[in-house]
Amino acid sequence: MIKKTGAILMGILLMGGTLLTACAGGVVPAKSGDTVRVDYTGTLDDGEVFDSSVGKDPLEFTIGENQVIPGFEQAVIGMEIGESKTVKIPEDEAYGPYHEDMVMVVSRDKMPPGMNPEIGQWLQLGQPGGQAIPARVIDVSESTVTLDANHRMAEKDLTFEIQLVEIVESE
Repeated sequence: MIKKTGAILMGILLMGGTLLTACAGGVVPAKSGDTVRVDYTGTLDDGEVFDSSVGKDPLEFTIGENQVIPGFEQAVIGMEIGESKTVKIPEDEAYGPYHEDMVMVVSRDKMPPGMNPEIGQWLQLGQPGGQAIPARVIDVSESTVTLDANHRMAEKDLTFEIQLVEIVESE
């Protein structure tokens, strides 16, 4: 029986199949180091959908590489292909608290010539080394523009419906 099972598995591999779920006859759950693909929908406490992969390609990331928020990554660990779950992620495992020190008042003469910033507009702030940080205009006066560089989801608990679609690469 072992010889026959081994031959079947070898045949799957030779035909280009991906062997992800065969491990002592069981299913292999997602773990740190795995590259996974998930479908998700993120909602706020009031039910507002703030992001979703529905109608798009699944989100692909490597567990343990800090490519997604910590709470989302932890929710995927241990999931099996096809499994779905709903998880509430507190702000400290999502985008963190709101930081008043990330709100800055900038003189309008520091803005690019001809720019007419409007409340709600997103701008990119250049940093030494070339990195850009997004900031939202929250107030405009004749002489200043107030910018908020906090993540738009800062200080919010988030709820995600997650389905593990695929383990693309397993360590």
